[in-house]
Amino acid sequence: MARHLITSALPYINGIKHLGNMVGSMLPADVYARYLRQRGHDVLYICATDEHGTPAELAAKAAGLPVAEFCARQHEAQKAVYDGFGLRFDHFGRTSSPQNIEITQHFARKLQENGFIEERATRQVYSPADGRFLPDRYIVGTCPYCGYEAARGDQCENCTRVLDPTDLLDARSAVSGSTDLEVRETKHLFLLQSKLEREVESFVDTAGKEWPTLASSIARKWLTEGLLDRAITRDLEWGVPVPADVWPELAAEGKVFYVWFDAPIGYIGATKEWADAAGEGEERDWRAWWYEADEAVRYTEFMAKDNVPFHTVMFPATQLGTREPWKKVDVVKAFNWLTYYGGKFSTSQRRGIFADAALELLPADYWRYFLMAGAPESDDASFSWELFASVVNKDLADTLGNFVNRVLTFSRKRFGDRVPAGHPAGEAERRLGEEVARLLAEYEEHLSALQFRKATAQLRALWSAGNAYLEEKAPWLQIKTDQDAAALTLRTAMNLIHLYTVVSEPVIPFTCGTLRSVFATAADGGAGGEARWVTPEAARSLDTVAAGTDFTVPPVLFTKITDDDLDAYRERFGGQDG
Repeated sequence: MARHLITSALPYINGIKHLGNMVGSMLPADVYARYLRQRGHDVLYICATDEHGTPAELAAKAAGLPVAEFCARQHEAQKAVYDGFGLRFDHFGRTSSPQNIEITQHFARKLQENGFIEERATRQVYSPADGRFLPDRYIVGTCPYCGYEAARGDQCENCTRVLDPTDLLDARSAVSGSTDLEVRETKHLFLLQSKLEREVESFVDTAGKEWPTLASSIARKWLTEGLLDRAITRDLEWGVPVPADVWPELAAEGKVFYVWFDAPIGYIGATKEWADAAGEGEERDWRAWWYEADEAVRYTEFMAKDNVPFHTVMFPATQLGTREPWKKVDVVKAFNWLTYYGGKFSTSQRRGIFADAALELLPADYWRYFLMAGAPESDDASFSWELFASVVNKDLADTLGNFVNRVLTFSRKRFGDRVPAGHPAGEAERRLGEEVARLLAEYEEHLSALQFRKATAQLRALWSAGNAYLEEKAPWLQIKTDQDAAALTLRTAMNLIHLYTVVSEPVIPFTCGTLRSVFATAADGGAGGEARWVTPEAARSLDTVAAGTDFTVPPVLFTKITDDDLDAYRERFGGQDG
């Protein structure tokens, strides 16, 4: 059985991320990792804060903090939010770690040895007002392709085109705002991607067969346009230093590696952090996941579409150029964008709902379920408060929450605090078992195929099956003429609750943690661990929880969102009714 390496896009250090970032990488990666762990797979889920590049320096400057201190604080702040969302990283590292610096410099040395790095004189924007060269995001201006007036010097946020700072129209310094910019000559290191183009194309042709169309089409578009040699160093104070033993002149000038060179390597660096953090007597081999691991490890990456080129083309080129057997990605699960009332979520423009604010409003499972139910897989998806309330109220409060409450409170009222026995299972229970097995098999199939929207629909269908069974059997009527019939219905429904506790855990883990305490034989896994998965064959019998088992009634699982709540949310965050 292959081990599963899972990574999600590295969140920038320049502030708490919005819900678009959450649904486009980290949350689906967590759902998948949880599911695989429950199935008994060996899983390593790695992520890290992306701490280099101009966003970090600019955000630190705005905060009035040294960049190292700013990044340390933001790493902890982001980690707290991800903990609040229930993201169970095996390790959440930092690209500024000594491990990542070491491995990034190793990659650069190997690329140099193999003739894939070249030192070139280049003309770069210089600001006399700032007394420095201005790399990528230190320059803003108008995108020459779409006319967006707040494009950055590395990429247009509007049309996603990768840019060079000198491409921008009406450019100005992001530091001082000065438009008095000059173009001067300086030296930088270039990764000779053009020499690696055929190898990258071969990799994409082979590995891309398993990628969703969104990921493979973006990669092939880049290859069709041709890979260009790209500068991999910048004039910044904060970053992975160019090693002085190879490039003494550039090191003396304070050159650091470009964030998109060291950030993907950061996955490897964070894995080494994980290994180095092992406790006494615990052995962790980071190389076993990344080096000579093609057959032993299945590597799945999660990211939004704007990050796809860097991870399907540029990073594979870097790995291939080392001429070392580094593990390359097997599947790239790419997502479209989640928009806010049709407009882009934006960290830089503070548009939309950010993860910390979301957790202030409602518990994490409300957000986790909603985001997975409408995951932007086939196209962009639009967030609205009206849709959010509809999904939460119908699926979580009415379909799941109400089912659990009705079954347990009615059974306790009529039969006490133990699961009642009643008649043996009959035809209705047999039909329900068959339907549950079918729905669970389809749910598994969609999760395994990384089809999260379809998977969540099947989870909802599993919950609905319980409600349909309850309405068909009507134990509140059965109790009047046949107590054993009512007892059978309630016992079967309680077995459904136990099943829901297990199979819903990848999506709504906090709720399932609460439900584990319902039965004395609650789904095992221990505090903080996942319950073992229930196969469709095992689920069919609906007899995991035996008659006579003690149970408790949990607090209300989900509170409905009212019209007054919606008014308050719209007033705080914007958005229009309907």
